[in-house]
Amino acid sequence: MNKTWLITGAFGCIGAWAVRLIHERGDRVVGFDFGENDRRVTDLVGPEAVRDIEWIRGDVTSPSDIREALESTGANHVVHLAGLQVPFCAADPIRGAEVNVVGTLRVFEAVRDVGLPRVAYASSAAVFGPQSSEIVPDELALCDPTTLYGAYKVANESCASVFAKDYGIASAGLRPLTVFGVGRDQGLTSGPSRAIKAAVVGQEFHVPFQGSTDFLLARDCAAAFLAAAEDGPPEARIYNLHGESAEVRTMLDLIEAEIPESQGMLTCGGESLPLPGELDGRAFRADFPDVEFTSLSSGVAETARAFKSLHRESRLSLHDLEEGA
Repeated sequence: MNKTWLITGAFGCIGAWAVRLIHERGDRVVGFDFGENDRRVTDLVGPEAVRDIEWIRGDVTSPSDIREALESTGANHVVHLAGLQVPFCAADPIRGAEVNVVGTLRVFEAVRDVGLPRVAYASSAAVFGPQSSEIVPDELALCDPTTLYGAYKVANESCASVFAKDYGIASAGLRPLTVFGVGRDQGLTSGPSRAIKAAVVGQEFHVPFQGSTDFLLARDCAAAFLAAAEDGPPEARIYNLHGESAEVRTMLDLIEAEIPESQGMLTCGGESLPLPGELDGRAFRADFPDVEFTSLSSGVAETARAFKSLHRESRLSLHDLEEGA
């Protein structure tokens, strides 16, 4: 069967990577996004290849936009990544709830209405709170979010469970923590990715948190979403995504080793994230053993090479390195 993928939030970091991976497979990919800035996708697939990708400008909070997109494209796989991140939810809680919670419900309703059997959607390690910082939580660990963003994700996980029980819609909610790589230029945990970019262009950079966190390469994160959207248990499941746990300072040391001229230019400080320093990802790896995860050192090197290539081509956006970004 030919595969057609609908990716919501396709202009975001993970969405852009999902578009690239599907494009490389040769499947049909339809990007759905409310915005119009395709910079991240262009960075990943190139300015010429991006013209081969189908785009639908739509709003996940609309009662009809997602359903019409599914009906018009005949998409048989759905990855729901559209959402507002931590700072935006804090700045506008009502809009954050509309996009992150109501938008997710709209996607589930549309999947149900067109008769698709499953959907993969973005949850987050932000469902955990400070009480989890001293343990390595699995999927049964207590959820006690400290941000509205995390609270919205807990609500989505509960709603997904009800959709499975009431309508038979299988789902996989994936919980990444610190995603890094090309395209990761905004959000609470974007600092390490921006540090790699700063090193490439010779700028000083400060990551505003320290301590241990669970790093996951954006490409691997997107691959996990695609696998979970294609197949999986016929129920509502939640999965922690574990990459490699390390201190922020350790990652900065890896950047400096990869880009020696950045020695002494990268710093971190402030409080640790109010999140676990590591996630138990055994459940996902058991159900999806073919998904590979890149080591932190290899991921840093890969990202640095990609940023250097974009910089040589004068296509590296530096807006996220500006003061106040």
